[in-house]
Amino acid sequence: MLRLAGKTAVVTGGGTRGIGRATAARLAAEGAHVFITGRRTAELDEAVAAIGGTVTAVPGDITDPADLDHLYDVVAARGRGLDVLFANAATASFATIETITAEDLDRVFGVNVKGTVFTVQKALPLLNEGASVIVNASTAADRGTAGFGAYAASKAALRTFTRSWANELKDRGIRVNAISPGPTDTSGLTELVGEDDSAAFKANEAARIAIGRLGHVDEVAAAVAFLASADSTFMLGANLYVDGGENQI
Repeated sequence: MLRLAGKTAVVTGGGTRGIGRATAARLAAEGAHVFITGRRTAELDEAVAAIGGTVTAVPGDITDPADLDHLYDVVAARGRGLDVLFANAATASFATIETITAEDLDRVFGVNVKGTVFTVQKALPLLNEGASVIVNASTAADRGTAGFGAYAASKAALRTFTRSWANELKDRGIRVNAISPGPTDTSGLTELVGEDDSAAFKANEAARIAIGRLGHVDEVAAAVAFLASADSTFMLGANLYVDGGENQI
């Protein structure tokens, strides 16, 4: 039995070859009609072609309120409200306290925090009773990785927002939870450090994870699907780690 049969879902950052696309594919496989959004139209089109007809691409940037309004206008036109929101879109960069600039902070917090806040806020009129909102946090929020402070702080902010939103929306029957992936083998991880350094970086990351490897995008997508489904109805304000034991043991 499909756990999300007849449901409507939105995945931000759903076009990139990473957690967003894998999650869109998993939610569609579970029976949902999935709307994906992102800035790269070509990648959105690739995702639709790869996943199939139960996915609709809506190009847009979560930092642009007009783009978010357009996204939810398209979702509303389907006439079934919204049952699942995976606020996934994010950006990252390395900068130490000596080198970080105002532009660095504006970019990281603008996408990861401000963009996510308004992704959720603008979805509120569409969210059906029993809807599930999943916020993509990170194990980085619990660590003090040198040069990664802005990203870690932005994800810590989302973890705090998740708790508050869960409390604020519970009377509508809306569940808000976070997911915290550990280092996951994605194209975004490669882009973060550059192609030339990515193999060594990934090897170092894998070596410090208890399970001995990086995560796979499908493993994170499976956890999101769990939080999206009725299998997790007693979870509220939680932070589900999918990290190979990185922050656990």
